[in-house]
Amino acid sequence: MSLNFQIAIAVGFGGAFGSILRFYAVDYVHKMELGNFPFGILLVNIFGSFIIGILYAYFSTHDVSTIIKAFLIAGFLGGLTTFSTFALDSYLLFNSSLNYAILNILSNLIGSIFFVLIGFKLAIFLIKCL
Repeated sequence: MSLNFQIAIAVGFGGAFGSILRFYAVDYVHKMELGNFPFGILLVNIFGSFIIGILYAYFSTHDVSTIIKAFLIAGFLGGLTTFSTFALDSYLLFNSSLNYAILNILSNLIGSIFFVLIGFKLAIFLIKCL
């Protein structure tokens, strides 16, 4: 079995675990009836960002296999929240270029929200046409 295939399998399993944890965490917080603010998603985003910071520090100082890194970062944390990867990328950019860091943050936030709007409008248009 090739290394790329092993990595893909690790990402898949990690993603499954992360997604399941996100489902239960968000559901648990939602049942607390804290209002309409998405506290569950905020919680998993902040938790995922915290964990990716710990893992990045550990991986920077220890020899860890690519498969384990892929399982934990792209898989588990990617399934738990894609926000953690965005947060790490932004942090790394802050260390090298404040301008690129700000561009990354604004592009991701504004671009993502804008394309939610575009996707929604396109879907409504197609539903009306069909």
